Amino acid sequence: MKKLKRLLYLKLARRLSRSTTGAPVPSIISENSKVSGDIISDGIIHVDGQVDGDISCDELIIGVKGSVIGSVTAASLQLYGVLNGKANADNVFIAKSARLIGDATHNTIAIEPGAYVDGRCMRVGAPIPAEQGKPDLMLVDARKSRAKPANA
Repeated sequence: MKKLKRLLYLKLARRLSRSTTGAPVPSIISENSKVSGDIISDGIIHVDGQVDGDISCDELIIGVKGSVIGSVTAASLQLYGVLNGKANADNVFIAKSARLIGDATHNTIAIEPGAYVDGRCMRVGAPIPAEQGKPDLMLVDARKSRAKPANA
């Protein structure tokens, strides 16, 4: 049944890539495959196997049984499996089945409850909204030390 679904998916993807939409066919690293080395692509990469190396692409999907050991640079990252290394992506989605061991740099991030994240998630670009309205603590302390009591 899995082979039939995969075959239908690939046929549909090829047919869509020939249409006027120009949807690219993803590069798939299947469950029983292991790749050692860096991967660079302008398209979509779907990893269900194991990759030992860095990946740079437009969109990366790490499937439930997929694992990547290395750094990832992508416009979009969807993590369902394991990523052991740094992630640098504009949009990051981490599913509840995922394990991220390392730092993630992002613009937007969504983490499902139950996901395992061991590292830092750092937003790039715009300032953090929660800190925009906070007064500078050093400035407040300096004003308090200069203020003289009314009784003096």
